[in-house]
Amino acid sequence: MAVREVLKYPNDILKQDAADVIELTDEVKQIIQDLKDTMLDARHSTGIAAPQIGILKRIITIDASLNKKCKENHGFMVMINPEIIEHSGTITSREGCMSVPDFTGNVTRAERIVVNYFDENMQQNVLETSGFEAVLIQHETDHLNGMLFIDRVISKRTDLFRRKKY
Repeated sequence: MAVREVLKYPNDILKQDAADVIELTDEVKQIIQDLKDTMLDARHSTGIAAPQIGILKRIITIDASLNKKCKENHGFMVMINPEIIEHSGTITSREGCMSVPDFTGNVTRAERIVVNYFDENMQQNVLETSGFEAVLIQHETDHLNGMLFIDRVISKRTDLFRRKKY
């Protein structure tokens, strides 16, 4: 088990674009395992992206089922090179992030998405999802593009909140 340190804003790595994964190497397998271990060790996390542990590769792990309010989801998933190919509707919700631990904020995102990605065996998949799971994938995919939820907060003055508990 390799639990990695989660980088915190304003670390420069969090603002950089991640590179595509070309093939499934031992290094990529280890990154996936480290992401799983780090996410589960946090006990409150539903997702994490490789840049958050200092690795600029397009890999995320998510598990929307860890959110008690998310009834419909696909469980634990590894997504390599995820690309949102369709989106519709809007949903505004409160987001938090392990890389910005002291704040939460209101963010508007697509309510429904279709995402193209490779799984941990480098098999191509297309997934349609909505609600919290769609928001989660968008949040983690933003990390791969050098964006944080605070970059998308509706109003930094009225929609960014100091976290009261962890």
